[in-house]
Amino acid sequence: MSDQNARAATLRDVAQRAGVSLATASKALNDRGDVAYATRERVRAAATQLAFTPNVVARGLIAGRSGTVGLLTSDLEGRFMIPILMGAEDAFGAGRINVFLCDARGDAIREQHHLQALLSRRVDGIIVVGRQTDPRPSLGQELPVPVVYAYAPSDDPRDLSLTPDNGAGGRLAIEHLLSLGRTRIAHVTGDPAYAAAQDRVTGARDALSAAGLEFVGEPMFSEWSEHWGRDATRALLERHPDIDAVFAGSDQIARGVLDAVQDTGRRVPDDVAIIGYDNWETLATGSTPEITSIDAGLQDLGRQAALRVFDAIDGVDIGAGTHHLPVRLVIRGSTIARR
Repeated sequence: MSDQNARAATLRDVAQRAGVSLATASKALNDRGDVAYATRERVRAAATQLAFTPNVVARGLIAGRSGTVGLLTSDLEGRFMIPILMGAEDAFGAGRINVFLCDARGDAIREQHHLQALLSRRVDGIIVVGRQTDPRPSLGQELPVPVVYAYAPSDDPRDLSLTPDNGAGGRLAIEHLLSLGRTRIAHVTGDPAYAAAQDRVTGARDALSAAGLEFVGEPMFSEWSEHWGRDATRALLERHPDIDAVFAGSDQIARGVLDAVQDTGRRVPDDVAIIGYDNWETLATGSTPEITSIDAGLQDLGRQAALRVFDAIDGVDIGAGTHHLPVRLVIRGSTIARR
C-alpha cells in the first residue's frame, strides 16, 4: 500500500495530482481568488479522486500551522473599524480560521504587548487595522509571520497595505455634481491634519480643474462634526449665496450642511445639491432628503486584507507597497430629487 493510500490525502497531494501550485489548489477548493474555470474543475476532480473531503481541506490548509490569525486594531470602538473587521471575519470564517482580536487603543506600548502575545500564540498571520488613513509605523520586517496593513497604511513601502482611494472618492463626488449641471461648488471638510481630508480635496480639485472650474471659495477645514458643517455653511452662504452644491468631507458634516442650507429657505437638491462621504447609513438615510455619499467599501477592504493573509500563508508572494482600493458613489435624494 502506498504512503498516500495509508494516510488521508493532503492539499499538497491534490495540487500535485492537478498539476497546480499549493496556493492555486487552496483557492480553487475555497472559491477564493481568480482561478480559471478549467483549473478549478481539475483541482476539484483531483480532490474527488483522492477522497479529499471539505473537512480534510480545512486540515490541509492549516497543516503544520496553528490555524489562527491575529487582528490588531488601534480603535475597536471606532465606526470605521467594525465593517473592516466584519469583512475580515467573513473571509476567516470561510477558511475555518480562528481569530485573536486585540485592541491597542492607539497606544504604541499596548500594541507591542499585544503583538508579542499574538506571536506567542503562534498565529499564522496578522492584520493591522488603523483608525485613519494616515501612514502608521511599521511593525518591522523581522516578524516570523506575514502582516497586512488595512485602512492605515504602513510607513514602510516593503509592507503590503490596503487603503481606500480617497483621491478617487473626491473626484467621484465632484464628477457626480458636475454631471448634474452644478458649477458653483464649495467644500466643507474635517481636520486638515488627516490624510483623508487632504486626499479628498486633491481628487476634488483635479475633477474641477478638468472641467475648467475651481471651488467657490477655499475649502473649509475644521472638525468632523455636524456642528462644524452647520457653522461653516452659514458663513459660506453669507459670502457666496449663489453656490449650487456642497461637497462635504464626511456624512456628519453633510448632515450639518443640510440643516444650514434648509434653514435659509433653500431647497435640497433643487437649489443646492449636497454630497457627503463615508456612506454612514444611520446618518445618510435618516436625513430628509437622504444624503448622497461616497462609500469607501470598508467591508470589502477587510475581506481583501484577510485574503492577502491567506495567500501569504499559502506561500504566495503578496507583494508590497500601498494599494488603493476602489470606492463607489451611492446616490440619494440630496443630489437627485425623487419624481
